[in-house]
Parts: sequence; structure tokens; C-alpha cells
Amino acid sequence: MEIPVIDLSRYLEIADQLGTDPVILSGQVEEFGSWLGELCKEVSQILRETGALVVKDPRCTAEDNDKFIDMMEKYFERPREFKLLQERSHLHYQVGVTPEGVEVPRSLVDEEMQKKLKAMPKEFQPCTPSGPDPKWRYMWRVGPRPSNTRFKELNSEPVIPEGFPEWKDTMDSWGCKMISTIEAVAEMAAIGFGLSKCAFTSLMKQGPHLLAPTGSDLSCHRQEGTVFAGYHYDLNFLTIHGRSRFPGLNIWLRNGQKIEVKVPSGCLLIQTGKQIEWLTAGECMAGMHEVVVTDRTIDAIKLASQQNRSLWRVSSTLFAHIASDAVLKPLGHFVESPLASKYPPMCSGEFVEQELAVINLKGNKGES
Repeated sequence: MEIPVIDLSRYLEIADQLGTDPVILSGQVEEFGSWLGELCKEVSQILRETGALVVKDPRCTAEDNDKFIDMMEKYFERPREFKLLQERSHLHYQVGVTPEGVEVPRSLVDEEMQKKLKAMPKEFQPCTPSGPDPKWRYMWRVGPRPSNTRFKELNSEPVIPEGFPEWKDTMDSWGCKMISTIEAVAEMAAIGFGLSKCAFTSLMKQGPHLLAPTGSDLSCHRQEGTVFAGYHYDLNFLTIHGRSRFPGLNIWLRNGQKIEVKVPSGCLLIQTGKQIEWLTAGECMAGMHEVVVTDRTIDAIKLASQQNRSLWRVSSTLFAHIASDAVLKPLGHFVESPLASKYPPMCSGEFVEQELAVINLKGNKGES
């Protein structure tokens, strides 16, 4: 199964003309023609059924993604001792670098999840990690932060490595562009779900959004079946990735089917996180996924070696969050869902801290 590509161009042309009031918005959707309502419903339906969405945003080009990955390859290729200078374990690794062997996949510590995995058909079961993920990650804050917040650690200042004068501009530029894509998709999903256009985006303002690229050394970890990111979901609202130069991402559809994701050049992959599950009372479930070395990864390694290119697998991942002090609860008509009681009102920052505690990342990582 191929995840369909949604071109955002047509929506972006009229987005600023759309009102936020649901009644006015309903009339505008009819005024612009059936394509708008159908497109927004398609976005919400794909997110509901697959937990993933591939989009093309004219504001985010393949060249932007390449520029970012080039810089991150250069960083991850630096010696371990250099990279450890950017480590901030006392801030829960919420900024700076997270060394390999720190992030623990939830499937390794969550007994309830382990039971579900054993009940899966063999062909859909994830690869079994032998321990913590053998990948590095760099956390970079994107966007403004609140001046007053109960969650200071979740809103810390970024860390800039020495010798990378282009670092801040490159990180901020690519991060802000991907946030803009997330906001457009969040608006479209909200309209498709019958909510106000800004139902989700209003809660994202001044959220602790994280540009969090990973680096996996394929010169060392290249055996088929090696797990770089064990089976897990993301705890944030929506996650977005640019296209990686090495394949290996598997996702699970809502029906339990496992598929390998193929992102076309110039496109972006969006995945649902736990916070959108909360806001929709389970209508959108947090998407499960893993990153492993596959036969396609090995083919890409051989080609990169022949072309003398970097063997670091970089993912240009960004975690978009609901603001730390905002309240997570089912929105609009989702409050009437029979599953709404499973999603009681909770401050977003508290939710994040609870999730971190479950996977022992107080002092480890921000997203599972």
C-alpha cells in the first residue's frame, strides 16, 4: 500500500481567507467549491485510518531538505568527544545532543505493549530491539516560547555546536518551514473533522516544538534487522519528516498492517502523535512506527559507498507540540465520544512528563 500524496498548494492559496467560526467556515467551504471540503475530509480520513500522511508543500523544497541533511551529516561525523560537549542530560535531553544508547523504545519497557505485539500476526510484528536505540539525536527548539510557564525544562534555550556558523539559520529555517506545513495540515484536519479551522493550531501557539534530527552510523550498524528506533509512538501532537537518504521506516496502519514508508522526493511525511489522539478522543490514534535496516537500506548503503557519500542516516524529524500550559481534552463533538472518558483533561506539560517517566526518560529523551 502506498500512502497517497496530498498537495497543499491549492489549500494554501485560500487558507488566509477562511474564517475561524465553524458556522462561517461551513458556508465558505461551500462557496469555494466541493474540492475544499473533500480535500480536508481526505486529510482527516487518511490520518484516522493510517496515522500517517505524505504531503507536498511548495514552501518546503527538496533543496531545503538536502541543505539540512548535509549539515547534520557533517555534525554526526564529528568525533564522539566533540558531540558530547552538546549533551544536556540535566535538562532531560530536551536540548542539545542525545548520545546513542540513551533512547529506550517503549516496546522494551511497556508490558502491555509487549502483550499486544505477541498477539500480532508474525508478518506484522515489529523487529525486536536488543536494548536502547543505537542512534544519536539533536534537539533544537523551534519557534517562540512562553514568558511564563510551569514547565521551564520543556522550554529551555537551544545549544549551538562550535564550528557550525550556519547552524542557527539552517535549523531555524527548516524547522519553521516544517512547522508551517504542520499548521496547514492541522487546519485541514480540523475542518475535515468538523471542528473550527484553528481548533488545533490555537493550542500549538508557543508550544515546545522540537526539530530533532537523528543520526545513525550505517558504517557500524549495517546488518539487516538492526533496530535504530524500536516500535513506538510519539507523545507529541504531529511529527513531520523530510525524506531520508536511506530507507528503513515502517509504520502500522490502524488495521494492524505493517508497511514500509516510501516518501517521494520533495515530499514530507507526517505522523499522528499521542496528543492528537487525546484531542480527538481516539478518533486519530497515535501512529506506531520503527526504523530498521532493511534490504533497501543495504542497497542504499552500497550506492552511497560507491559514490563516496556519508553513511550516516539522518532523519530531519520535527515534533510539533501542544503548548505546555494548554489543556489536553477531547475537542468539540469528540467530547460526546463513548471513548472520551479515556482522555480526561490534563495539562499538556504534565502529560509529557508522565510519558517520559513511563519510559524512564527523566534524564533521557523527550519523545518516545
